Amino acid sequence: MGCEPTHVAEPVAALVLAAGAGRRYGRPKALVEYGGRLLVERAVATARAGGCAPVLTVLGAAADTVRAEADLTGAVPVENPDWATGLGSSLRAGLAALHDSTVVAALVLLVDMPGITPVAVRRLVALAAPDTLATAGYGNRRGHPVLLGRAHWAGVSALAIGDSGARGYLREHGAGLVVVPCADVADDTDLDTPADLDAAVHRMTVAVVDG
Repeated sequence: MGCEPTHVAEPVAALVLAAGAGRRYGRPKALVEYGGRLLVERAVATARAGGCAPVLTVLGAAADTVRAEADLTGAVPVENPDWATGLGSSLRAGLAALHDSTVVAALVLLVDMPGITPVAVRRLVALAAPDTLATAGYGNRRGHPVLLGRAHWAGVSALAIGDSGARGYLREHGAGLVVVPCADVADDTDLDTPADLDAAVHRMTVAVVDG
């Protein structure tokens, strides 16, 4: 793996998208516990440890409960009143909240992917520039996190409709997209159902035993 980058020259924000109601799961995933911490707390900690500042947490469903129950120290809550329309509205809300900041790029993290690690975040953050488009790679598949340089925010926001997020924009700009291998240090499996959580806990337990 070699040496992992420990810092970047330019500031990079993180957008933790945690606004969904978790209908398939049965409750908002931000409030799901994994490894002794709420998923939203883990995502914020991962972004901070990966070198992102500021870290914005986009809230929607049960926002008041998340604020009351989760330790969001080090994060700036951003409320998305349109959260029910899909992930795209949360991405737009997060990027809009960064409009007056000095960051050169925003790293997007989904709250239901606890297998994302600070090392994976640092690999993407190390590429940060206003014109950068980058995504983590897992074998032949592209996944999260995703890094959006500032020059792309307006275009991403224009296409972030429903649950598509940045997918449409990345597809249209594939020629300039950098894929950063992360399979050796992260897992972007999302937790859609309680069964997915059980499987993730099992994988974590096996990894600890094997390690």
